[in-house]
Amino acid sequence: MSLKDRLAREIALTGPMTVADYMTRCLHDPQAGYYATRPALGATGDFITAPMISQMFGELIGLWAIELWNRLGAPERVRLVEVGPGDGTLMADALRAARLAPEFLEAVDLILIEPSAPLREAQARMLADSDVHPRWVSSLQQLETDAPVILIANEVLDCMPARQFVKTEDGWAERCVGVTDAENGAGDLQFGLVRITGGFKRPDFEVAPGQTIEISDQQAIFGRDLANLLKAADGAALLIDYGRARPEAGDTLQALKRHQKVDPLAEPGEADLTQWADFPTVQEAAVHAGAGVTGCLGQGEFLKLLGIEARADRLKSGRPDAAPIIERQLARLTDDDQMGTLFKACAIFSPHTLVVPGFEE
Repeated sequence: MSLKDRLAREIALTGPMTVADYMTRCLHDPQAGYYATRPALGATGDFITAPMISQMFGELIGLWAIELWNRLGAPERVRLVEVGPGDGTLMADALRAARLAPEFLEAVDLILIEPSAPLREAQARMLADSDVHPRWVSSLQQLETDAPVILIANEVLDCMPARQFVKTEDGWAERCVGVTDAENGAGDLQFGLVRITGGFKRPDFEVAPGQTIEISDQQAIFGRDLANLLKAADGAALLIDYGRARPEAGDTLQALKRHQKVDPLAEPGEADLTQWADFPTVQEAAVHAGAGVTGCLGQGEFLKLLGIEARADRLKSGRPDAAPIIERQLARLTDDDQMGTLFKACAIFSPHTLVVPGFEE
């Protein structure tokens, strides 16, 4: 029985499913979830991430980690952690750049947080010849706190689902997934509205009738857990993702298959589902838990502050024949009409006077 059929039967028996629960099942169902069974990254897959566009992205993150390590006092032991490492490209490029600081590599305990078995295998292949060999855990809670932490999370928040609430002329309702023929336990999946009978956290900004707001408990919990980790261990976390830097309305649920947007309900488990990162929610949770946070920068601005233009020039001088490709890669990562503005970067850090590289005021 397909995941779609199982979900339709479950909904027919128990009632409509929240968008957050539906997205979780589509991504992580042990039998047919996208990440659990068939993640397809890269040009020949379903979507591409910044590290796959150009080596410059991961290299700059590696140099960022070295600078942060120095600002932490160059400790003899540091935990370099990546959450959701994809196929391992970012970390492979970061470690190659880190060869400029052999003492940093000697200090690194490399940990990858990855629940997906297929992606762990891809990461192991990518990092097989790296200077530092990784170990894997499944959650932040499994990290030790006896050494400072430098954590990287690129395009992770967008995989943490949000519930959706719609303001109607008669009040608030929750957007849920139902089935077209619930009485017979069959039919196609469909979106519908369920009136809210209990309380929920209403937004503190203006929402017009017909607009949708998204509330992600998972993203808030991630911000809280990061803060608790960094308070206990010291260090900082760099978050890069596409999303909102201020509270606002918007339905951002999308499904990608072979680099094309598809119906999120058509083939559960066959496409990658995402929602926007909600940076204000993550930062608010981190602050409430006692951590410090930076403001959000556009990815383009952040990478330029780290020196991506100079790095591109060096690559072009070494490979003049590849200069047009490198220029296109630079534009893809930094231009406002591509990834430069929609994608944003911020940092969460332990509550002391640490200044996180790239976010100096």
